Amino acid sequence: MMRADTKKAVKKIKHLIFTPSADIEKFRQKLNAEFTVPILPNRVEREKRSIGGVDCDVFTPEVYASKRVLLYVHGGSFVGGSCAAWGNFCASFANASCTRIVLPEIHLAPQYPFPAALEDLKAVIKKLYAENDSIIIAGDGSGASIAVALVLSIKEKFRGKIDELVLFSPWFDISGDSESVKTPSKYNRDKIVSSEAIRAAAELYTYSANLTNPLVSPMFASPEMLAGLPDVYIQMADDELLKQDALCFQDKLRKADVPCELDLWEGMIHLFQMADEFLPQAHLAVEKAGAHIKNRQG
Repeated sequence: MMRADTKKAVKKIKHLIFTPSADIEKFRQKLNAEFTVPILPNRVEREKRSIGGVDCDVFTPEVYASKRVLLYVHGGSFVGGSCAAWGNFCASFANASCTRIVLPEIHLAPQYPFPAALEDLKAVIKKLYAENDSIIIAGDGSGASIAVALVLSIKEKFRGKIDELVLFSPWFDISGDSESVKTPSKYNRDKIVSSEAIRAAAELYTYSANLTNPLVSPMFASPEMLAGLPDVYIQMADDELLKQDALCFQDKLRKADVPCELDLWEGMIHLFQMADEFLPQAHLAVEKAGAHIKNRQG
């Protein structure tokens, strides 16, 4: 039987995933209402800035590495999410990693389909590249796939300042070839994500013939494209529908000589890190991801 706190966490996290029957505007409103908090934790300061012409929230913890910055791409099935909704998580992650976090207000599908969000991020990172010595790129869910696409779209000779990719429950393949998308509902143990939900988000994000574009589904990146990527750290629940894709992508990275650490959490759910009021493991996971950055970067 599912514990009461886990049931509450599942109910909350389901607001992050667009479903075929959902109305887009209502989905966005419910997501923002569920995750927006009036006061950020850990005395993290939030500043609104325009970076490269893109509206961003910048989260600065009390203690941070002055020469390091993290560019974060929020999830929301490509069609939802905002700086307001991800403020609580980014503040906690900034504190845990002792890193300033830049969270752009990216354009959302279907009004602004691929590559609108990617173009937003390119404008932001161009500015960050000129101002910082060390850049980490991170994201969750659908945002993680855009984060990987961002690095893939940057020419290898310009990747020097990008030290690492940090991904939470990433969507690596939203095409019909994905093991996740092909999984029948009766075999899916994931309490949050379904193959139907991935298909619905994919249809709104881009046209069907483009779903195997590596900048849409990074799983289709060639060994040549993957070579030279920064180290990758993936954190997710052990029972996720997306786990098989993560294992496959990890294998592709290793064959391209790109180090990849897959940090699996037993008994958790997709993006459990964003249900910290119900799951103590959420705090531990964010602290672990933060410690990973601190230990790696020094």
